[in-house]
Amino acid sequence: MSLRKKFTGTGIAIVTPFTTDGKLDRDAFKRLIEFWIEGKVEYLVVLGTTGESATVHGEEKQEVFTIVKDLVKGRLPLVAGIGGNDTAEVIDGFKNFDLSGYDAILSVAPYYNKPNQEGIFQHYKALSDATPLPIMMYNVPGRTGLNVTAETQLRIARECKNVFATKEASGNMEQINHIIKHKPQDFMVISGDDPVTLQMIAAGADGLVSVVANAYPKDYSEMVRLCLAGKFDQAMPLHYKYIEIIASMFVEGSPSGVKAYLSEMGLCENTFRLPVWRVSEGHHEKIKQLMAANS
Repeated sequence: MSLRKKFTGTGIAIVTPFTTDGKLDRDAFKRLIEFWIEGKVEYLVVLGTTGESATVHGEEKQEVFTIVKDLVKGRLPLVAGIGGNDTAEVIDGFKNFDLSGYDAILSVAPYYNKPNQEGIFQHYKALSDATPLPIMMYNVPGRTGLNVTAETQLRIARECKNVFATKEASGNMEQINHIIKHKPQDFMVISGDDPVTLQMIAAGADGLVSVVANAYPKDYSEMVRLCLAGKFDQAMPLHYKYIEIIASMFVEGSPSGVKAYLSEMGLCENTFRLPVWRVSEGHHEKIKQLMAANS
């Protein structure tokens, strides 16, 4: 299967479930993975931001990669989140993690160091030269504090042969339109923002890496498929059905919001790694009200 076929549609930036004492929750992983597969999503992204990758390290990171691979059993394509602000350390991860069963790597733009655009390009060029798998770059200025400009993303698309896609979460439609208009034909543009996915697909994007689909995989993946088929009149009701729910997942931080939903569904504990914490009691009540109205 080609990369385009594997990664057109809906991927989920999956949560990492923990037990109440903070350990990896294998039973919850099993429940969640079956739920997502039954929801007919196209692929899973493991240990991205929503998976609390900032607080899962070393052997435990490998354990998460292995748990997901073993439970999925080849039924969906898998993407491994391996990124950071130390290029050499990211490359060491490429070399040292066992990524058998994975189809691609998601690697976020470097953060905190505040490199210039040339530094960002050189970072991805080094990753492209060292990677064992195709790379999906990830531009998320709200998290990294630094935008990867359209010009830099297009340069990466043209010159870094192993970077096959961008997960674009800038929210800047002018930038997104410029990338889609000028990108190489086989380079994929994937939405990293649930609320603007319909608009991005209308502009030519290839799908979504979703947070909301953790909790609502069936409806949201169907919305994306309808958009990709040009059936926007049918997709629109699903798009608007989840606008308030999506907003509620981020207003007090993510993955705090989405885990509140999943805990109410009985799929995982409402447990995190510090400094991430659960949403306030008042907001949790609002989430329960939104869920009841959506049922």
